[in-house]
Formats: sequence, C-alpha cells, structure tokens
Amino acid sequence: MKQSERNYKRIVIKIGSSLFYSGARELDFGVLNAVAEQSSQLLKDKKEAAIVSSGAIALGMHLLGFKERPRELCELQAAAAIGQNEVVNQYRNAFRGKGIHAAQVLLTREDLNNRKRYLNAKNTLLTLMRLHSLPIINENDTVSTDEIKFGDNDMLSALVAALINADLLIILSDIDGLLDNDKKVIPVVGEITPKIRSLACPTDKKTCVGGMVTKIEAAKICMDSGIPCVIANGRRKDIISSVIKEPEKHGTLFLSCKKLAARERWIAFGTKPKGRIFVDDGAKKALLDKKSLLSVGVTGIEGNFEPGDIVSVTDINGNEFARGKVSISAKHLDNVKGARHDREAVHRNNIVIL
Repeated sequence: MKQSERNYKRIVIKIGSSLFYSGARELDFGVLNAVAEQSSQLLKDKKEAAIVSSGAIALGMHLLGFKERPRELCELQAAAAIGQNEVVNQYRNAFRGKGIHAAQVLLTREDLNNRKRYLNAKNTLLTLMRLHSLPIINENDTVSTDEIKFGDNDMLSALVAALINADLLIILSDIDGLLDNDKKVIPVVGEITPKIRSLACPTDKKTCVGGMVTKIEAAKICMDSGIPCVIANGRRKDIISSVIKEPEKHGTLFLSCKKLAARERWIAFGTKPKGRIFVDDGAKKALLDKKSLLSVGVTGIEGNFEPGDIVSVTDINGNEFARGKVSISAKHLDNVKGARHDREAVHRNNIVIL
C-alpha cells in the first residue's frame, strides 16, 4: 500500500507563527479559522486530531507593543503568558458552535524526559481525543528555560506525533514544501541525506536558524518513528484534506522508514540525553547486531549521568548512531571503560539504533 493510500486516522497539525500574519505583517486569524474548520471536519469523519500551535510569543509581543523580539528571558516569558491566552481564545472562538471543545495543553521538555510524566501526557491527549475534543498544544514558554526548551515547535510537533502514535504529521507554514536548487517543490523524500539537509541550509551553517532546518529535523524524527510527515503551505485552500488525500501532491512528503515501539520512541526521541558514550568500531558493530554495550568497547564519556538515564551513543567519528538507557553511572563507567566488567553499560533491550 502506498503511503498516499493509507487511512490516516490520527493526525497532528502544526501551525507556524508566520501564518498568524498577513502579507502586510498585520495580525490575521484567517488561517487559524480555516484550520479549525478543516479539523472539525476530520472529527466529523471519525478521525482524531491534535494541533501544535505557535504564536504565543508573537501575539504577546504584538499586544505589548514590542517592535522587536525581547532578548531577556523574563520578557519573552511575559509575552508568552499574555499571548498564550490570546491564542487559546482564538481557537475557542473558531470552534464555538461546532460541538468541539478546544483543550489547552502546555508541555515542557521535562514532561517528556520523565517516563511517568511522558505517559501521563500521552494518556491525557488520547483521552481528550476520545472525548471528541481537540488538544491545542504549545510549549509552556512561561516557565521553560534554555535548558528545558524543545527548541522549536516543529520539534515539539514531531515529539507529540511520536508520543500519541499518530498516523500523519502535517507541518503548515508559509512555504509550499522543501525546494530543490531550481526552487521547485520536492514531492517525496525517502531519506534525510546530506544533500537534503543542504537544501535547508544552502549557505554557511552559522547563518541558518530555524525555518526549514528544524522542519527537516522534525521530519527525521517522524520518519524514524514510522510516521509520515508533510510540509505544506497553510494558506492554500483546504490544505489539510488535500494533504490527507494525496500527500505527495500538496507539499513535500517524508516517507516513514520504520516503526518503533512506544518505549523505543521514548528512548530515541522523547527524552533529552544526559550525556554521551563514545565507542570503538567493534562496539558499534555489536550494537548494530542487536547486542549489549560492554564497557570494553567504550573509549570515552561525556556528561554526568546515573543508572536509568538516557544517553547518546557515538562512534569514533563523532556520529551519533544510537541512544540507550544506561545501567551504570558516568563515574563508574569512566573507571571501567576499555576493560572487562561484569555488567553491561547498556543492555540490548534498552538500545535504539537511530
């Protein structure tokens, strides 16, 4: 079955901040209202939907009269506190009369790092959808700090899609999709290659912030989680229903390449690694052969992790190729690295190859 023919039952829709403004940079909730209308139809069609919405800080800045994005964290958080209320009110008004409750859900990275809180968030979102409600999800910018921020709502949307085991993630922005060197939309991407990444960042990497870079990273998480992802233009008429019917014709479709189990998705993407373990080629080959990581294959460590923490596993070239839940602390592993030890550093059941 082609992915374009799948029955997408559970759908996550991400709306970028740029869609809250008109071409004249004036506030415009037309796209939000259109998304609400299309989302309502999804629920009428017995599907489930969740919306990851940007815009809180931008709207707060507008209401406060800020001309530029504040540099102070406290001012950003204040803008988010005011803007978030405005965002939710706009969604509430858009869904009024449609028999659908718009539910506000604010998440921080710590909510997903902690396994118990991760499962609680998952159960809340699934329950809301079961009750014919539509979760409006955003990062809790009023309390998030640089250490716990997701970094971008593109990333948050991918993590939410993996959290609830969605069938499709639609990232809506003011662009038609991923463009090739001739500025034409690439309809289908089957693998995130260096060439694909270069299209998101055609110049010096230091100049690249957000935009398509984070969208490709989000798509990579979805692909590795077994969830197709589409980047599309949110200003196009009936874009959501069009994408669901023919995803490769209305943006760029990133094909899912494997299906991780729920616990594997949490290890791989749900939690931020507490450190890194560097391994030699022999250990890398053993891990790729689905064996445990032993201390004899460890060449170095970075970070201060404890048993049960999630860590990144890196080869001798500095490339991360796996993540896992460690069995021993960083201090203990540093003492026994390169030598035989009676306990594996990471058991094979707690390793996910990326």
